[in-house]
Parts: sequence; C-alpha cells; structure tokens
Amino acid sequence: MRTRTGVMTVAAAVAAMTLGCTPQQPGPPMVIEEKVYTVTPDAVKVKAGIMTGEVTEMRVIEQVDKDTGKVVSQAKLTGTLRLTNSSADQAVRLVAGRFLFIDAEGQPIRVEEKRIAATVKSSTYGAAERLDPGQEATESVDVDFPTEALKAKKLKEIRLELVYLPSPYRQEAANFAVSIGGQ
Repeated sequence: MRTRTGVMTVAAAVAAMTLGCTPQQPGPPMVIEEKVYTVTPDAVKVKAGIMTGEVTEMRVIEQVDKDTGKVVSQAKLTGTLRLTNSSADQAVRLVAGRFLFIDAEGQPIRVEEKRIAATVKSSTYGAAERLDPGQEATESVDVDFPTEALKAKKLKEIRLELVYLPSPYRQEAANFAVSIGGQ
C-alpha cells in the first residue's frame, strides 16, 4: 500500500508540474501606432535676454495601441532648440531651461503627476564649458507634453524659460621680447 501511495504521489506531482506550470501562450502582439499632432507654426524665433535662437521641427507625438486606442506612451513635444549668445561682450553658461504650456486664460497647463516637468537638458554645456559671444548651441527637444493641452483650443502658447549665467567676456593680448639662439 505504501508503494502504491508513493507512486500516486509521484504521478500527481508529475501531472501538476506538466499541466500546472506550462507557460501561457502570449496573445497577439500589441501594434503600437504613433499619433502625431502638428504644431503651428512648427518653427519660431525666440529671444530671452542676450540669448536668441529658434525652436524648429516642433510636433507632439503620442503612442497608442492600434487595436484598443489606449495610450501606451504619453505625449511628448519634440523638435530642435538652437540658441545663440547674441552679446558682444559676455560669455554665457546655460543653467536650466524649461517649457511651459499656456492656456487661453494665460495660465500654465500642468503636466500630469508622475511625469517629468518639461525641462531642457543640455548636453553641450558642462561645468567648465561656455558659450562665447556669437557662438551657437543646438539641443534636441524631447519633453513631456500635458494631455490637457491636446484638447481643442486649450493651448494658446508655449513659453521657453531660460536661466543662464552671463560673465564679462574679454580678450586681451600680451607681447614679450624674445631672441632665438643668442641673436
């Protein structure tokens, strides 16, 4: 009887392992579609103090499941930000930048919770690097866009706020007398 119970236990264990632990077959793959919203105009000139430039190729992209229409990846504003130091006598170091989305009443439209504020992350500027007079820097824009701003006639304007450190720019020369080989 013991042998019979042992065999039944082993058989039950084998049956449970083969039937209960089989991986479930995945459903059909999710087809993701990019939903592109045009921004009009798609290029604008910007000026903030001694910083001038333009934002070009602006568009808003959202990824949705083609079958269900469910949002897979929240909306993002993309484009290119080109900034120029227009000062004649000051170097600049960009500290921070951010995009604000303004509604028809002049109030900022907030980005949803658990999403990142629309800040410009500079790969050009480092702790010791600077933008001298007349120099230009180009950055890719890829920032979270508030879902509320996608509604018709909700978004009135986009504001770019820049924080930068200007410092006096001077170019000096020094001459000194030399001789070669005892001449």
